[in-house]
Amino acid sequence: MSKSGIAALAPVAGLDVDLTDGVLSLTINRPDSLNSLIIPVITGLADAMEAAATDPAVRVVRLGGAGRGFSSGAGISADDMSSGGGVPPDEIILEINRLVRAITTLPHPVVAVVQGPAAGVGVSIALSCDVVLASEKAFFMLAFTKIGLMPDGGASALVAAAVGRIRAMRMALLPERLTATEALSWGLVSAVYPADDFDAEVDKVVTRLLTGPAVAYAKTKTAINAATLTELNPTLQREFEGQRGLLQAPDFKEGTRAFQERRSPNFTDS
Repeated sequence: MSKSGIAALAPVAGLDVDLTDGVLSLTINRPDSLNSLIIPVITGLADAMEAAATDPAVRVVRLGGAGRGFSSGAGISADDMSSGGGVPPDEIILEINRLVRAITTLPHPVVAVVQGPAAGVGVSIALSCDVVLASEKAFFMLAFTKIGLMPDGGASALVAAAVGRIRAMRMALLPERLTATEALSWGLVSAVYPADDFDAEVDKVVTRLLTGPAVAYAKTKTAINAATLTELNPTLQREFEGQRGLLQAPDFKEGTRAFQERRSPNFTDS
């Protein structure tokens, strides 16, 4: 008999997939780069989320990162770019958009486990989840404008839906670190726990969801997302169109070089 659902997924370097007792654990396992995202990992995550939607063995999804961070966002280091297999940046954005859509339309609850930094599109992915749990050591940062880009992965809608327009503008235009405590007070995360208790508290939340009413959860998720994320799909398209142009601009090239050289960029507005 051929395998289906999660069991049929091919292994992906940098992504750990485990399905045990109804809990699908997806762990970005690239800790040396704070779990920066390259195309094989993004595609693997999207494939897993789509497979989970029809796999009867899945009841809850736990999404996290290995080591000390959730995800530092799309990889722009020299190593990341070489690991990406030469995939055009606009195709990477499309895969990220597929992942965000798969998370928000998944009928099962998805729990983001943010034990450390979440930056760039890592924030987008975390906020597309239904429950966002943060360690006191976590922080959130929309770092796009630091390298001459705009938010993507639905961040324009996801962040604004959580914290409102003015705070979303602050996060996007002034790319500062938002501590876990600040994120909680702003409404960006569901709960914050002490670092020493974090894993145990996450397990409690996952277990509670695992034993809850799956059909009611699915209908609740659909209703709340329909009411609060009405602009998500148009946002993904607007971000794709805007980002595609910015990715070709000199400012992005300068921003990337500055990041790799660990210096401040010298933008020329071109």
